[in-house]
Amino acid sequence: MREDKQYDVINNKMLKNDEFYELIKDILNNEEFIKRKEYHHHENRSVYVHSIYVSYYSYKIAKFLHMDYTNTAIGGLLHDFYYNDWQKNPQKGIKNLHGFVHAGQAAINSNKHFPQLMNKKVDNIIRRHMFPLTIIPPKYFEGWIVTCVDKFVSLEVLKSPKQWYKYVGLAIIFKRRIR
Repeated sequence: MREDKQYDVINNKMLKNDEFYELIKDILNNEEFIKRKEYHHHENRSVYVHSIYVSYYSYKIAKFLHMDYTNTAIGGLLHDFYYNDWQKNPQKGIKNLHGFVHAGQAAINSNKHFPQLMNKKVDNIIRRHMFPLTIIPPKYFEGWIVTCVDKFVSLEVLKSPKQWYKYVGLAIIFKRRIR
């Protein structure tokens, strides 16, 4: 799906949900968060679009299950709030691979830019969303929701087998230039 069509889906479906939009509008209107429109995530999707998808579907599941949908929506939106487009600026060394470090970076950035929205649950959702790479699993059920939804939404990478190497950390081995 092309990015412009994804914005149509977001604007016509997800952000038309008044309750959901009210929960996340301060983040969506934040200048630093808006920069994620320029960060590539998976194939034709930006970090901005990916984060809204994860937040919205996590919110819907949490609400359906009578869980804490507010913190789930916030944690889902901020789970990838890291600096730098990791596909344009790959980190050197296995311990610095994006999959291992970005959750911690996102939590630090979220605490810096949105301290009024942060609490133990949101912080844990963000820091643990990459389980099992984080080794320690999410503490809260809402964190499990975001973790699973993030994995599901990210399955779009399976549409581009020639690009799989960068998602499993093989870019360092092959020394290919990541677009």
